[in-house]
Amino acid sequence: MKMVLVVRMDLKMGRGKIAAQCCHAAVGQWKKMWRAKDPDLKQWELSGATKICLQAEDERQLHELKTAAKEAGLPTRLVLDAGRTQIAPNTYTVLAIGPASAERLDRVTGNLKLL
Repeated sequence: MKMVLVVRMDLKMGRGKIAAQCCHAAVGQWKKMWRAKDPDLKQWELSGATKICLQAEDERQLHELKTAAKEAGLPTRLVLDAGRTQIAPNTYTVLAIGPASAERLDRVTGNLKLL
C-alpha cells in the first residue's frame, strides 16, 4: 500500500513550497478517505503509510493522470494553490493518488520519475 504525490515540475516551485503542497495533498486525501470510512486507509496506515513523490511535466499531464486514476477506480485529490506565495492563484500543483496497492498505482504512475 502506498500513496503517490505527483508534483508539477513546470512551476519551478522551491523545496519548501513543494513540501507544503505535498502535505496539503496527503492530508486532504487522508481526510476525504477518513470521512468516507474507506477500508484502504486503515490498511495503508497499518502498513506504514508510505508516500512516494513523483514528477509531472505540466498541468496537462496532471489532469491526464487524474483521469487515468479515476478510470482505474483509484481515489484522487488535486491541490489548487491559493496564490499567496510563489504560485499564481488557482494553480493546480500536486495530485495525490491512493492510498491503494502498489500494483494498482503503478499501472497509472509507473512511468513517472521520482522527485
